[in-house]
Amino acid sequence: MPTETIKALPPRSDVPREQTWDIEALYATPDAWTAEGETLATEFARLSAHAGQLGTPEGLLAYLRASDDLELRLNRFMSYAGMTASVDGRDAVAAARRDRASTLAAQFGSTTAFSRPELLALDDTQLRGWLTTPAFTDHRVRLERLLRGRPHVRSAEVEELLGAVQGPFASERGIHPALANMDLRFGAAGGEPVTQGNVDRLTAHPDRDVRREAWEHYADAHLAVRHSQAAMYATNVRQSVFLARARHYPDAVTASLAPDNIPTAVVTTLLDTYRANTSVWHRYWRVRREWLNLPELREYDVKAALVEPRRVSYEQAVDWIADGMAPLGDAYVQDLRAGLTTERWVDYAENDGKRQGAYSNGGGRVKPFIFMTWNGTMNSYSTLAHEIGHSMHSLLSQREHPYSVPRYTLFHAEVASNFNQAMVRQHLLAQARAAGDTEFEVQIIEEALSNFHRYFFIMPTLAAFEMEAYRRIEAGGTLSAPDLITLTADLLEQGYGDGVSMDRERSGILWAQFSTHLYANFYAYQYATGISAAHQLLESFQADPAAARENYLRFLRSGGSQDPIDALREAGVDMLSANPVEATFRTLEGHVARLEELLAQRR
Repeated sequence: MPTETIKALPPRSDVPREQTWDIEALYATPDAWTAEGETLATEFARLSAHAGQLGTPEGLLAYLRASDDLELRLNRFMSYAGMTASVDGRDAVAAARRDRASTLAAQFGSTTAFSRPELLALDDTQLRGWLTTPAFTDHRVRLERLLRGRPHVRSAEVEELLGAVQGPFASERGIHPALANMDLRFGAAGGEPVTQGNVDRLTAHPDRDVRREAWEHYADAHLAVRHSQAAMYATNVRQSVFLARARHYPDAVTASLAPDNIPTAVVTTLLDTYRANTSVWHRYWRVRREWLNLPELREYDVKAALVEPRRVSYEQAVDWIADGMAPLGDAYVQDLRAGLTTERWVDYAENDGKRQGAYSNGGGRVKPFIFMTWNGTMNSYSTLAHEIGHSMHSLLSQREHPYSVPRYTLFHAEVASNFNQAMVRQHLLAQARAAGDTEFEVQIIEEALSNFHRYFFIMPTLAAFEMEAYRRIEAGGTLSAPDLITLTADLLEQGYGDGVSMDRERSGILWAQFSTHLYANFYAYQYATGISAAHQLLESFQADPAAARENYLRFLRSGGSQDPIDALREAGVDMLSANPVEATFRTLEGHVARLEELLAQRR
């Protein structure tokens, strides 16, 4: 069986500067960061002097301005610490910085804990009267959202108790990921140890035996501890149900969605529409099996490349993304291109000790930053397009609003990232078709379907899993490991239809492989709503580009100043309807139909 040659990675100190982010924009030197930490600790303590002083507009404004200033500085302090730890997980100094930042964040939270109960004790009419004055313009949204939760605030004694249980209640959320990321061993595939960092690559390997070994070993390791993982997840669900009931919410999903003012109908409409259209996925699995010339498609075949992958340079990807986003106007593209090049927003170097994954960091309003590792694949290009969507969202909304206006939510965020991918993909497909380059066209479609598989297949499946798990506990039921495995396998079977031959036990342990998502409570569905809203927005660009551009840029600039449902409605997307999900299925079906055409041509 062939094995890949694994190259030795350079130490962080040896990677080219232009492939790293401009972290010095936050603090010129590590010593400057250390000095800021000492200053922040002293200034946080002074915030306690505002306790008992929030009952006048002058006292409240003084507190809000002081706490906002310090919270922003804390945000920058934490960004620097997290960024240095991300690029080299073996750097003990960076790990100590992260611990120091966590300690300071806890100090800030403890010092400002007085503000919420004191604000909620104020006369509602009086406080709302203050909010109509110009002095409170920048603070209005945050305070109105605080007041919105007033019906679910309990007595001071009960609130103190609910606050005290948050730490103990978080324990299983740390245990489950620690078990999965630190203690599990996944065997080897193709002579290479399977890890959390390389399992995606190995399950996309051109050798089917390597794919199978990687997928099976990864599932088997989770199955070996399935009872422990099920007990931890069930505990998390029961704790969330308890907290929802303690605050007089009808159920846990309502409690989870309430802070962002998202109706539960958004989730149920997503899942109902998804279930009604799963035949599109069944069709895709069948054409994938035929394209790969397999007697049956197994789950370890869903990531296998249909054509020989092309190498993509970082510079080429920047050009693709800039050209693809041209419909948003010159100013947007200029900011984007500068961020990806001369402004050094992106840390894409591959170095020893660098953690896996990718993220966009608002950078404490200094500049956005993107963390990723460039490996020269279409997946790298897709990740860059996704993360620059987040970063441009941060840039435009920060220019429009002061820090006192809340940051956009995850619900907002996944629209921007998926929209960038969809927009650039549409541009590349047009180029490939114009050139008659069918191999490249297939590769672009594969990138699209890989993205759809994660956000529009796995995430709705996890969302449906979560809804049912909570329903069972709220009805007085249980969640054993066999229960959870069977539930997951049944949900996957709906999406696979007759197109994929399942190993139900190994398939059913999928829930345990997404502990980060499930322990966040009703988090996964937002990836599916994000990709759905993005594709309805894409259709609006095809219908009326000028109007669509203005609507979308207004959405980006609004940041968190509006609830996500309202912001999207103004952009022309109604998340309470089935339209966004149906638009996304139309795009998916178009990709599948094109693969069928190209397959027919190859025969």
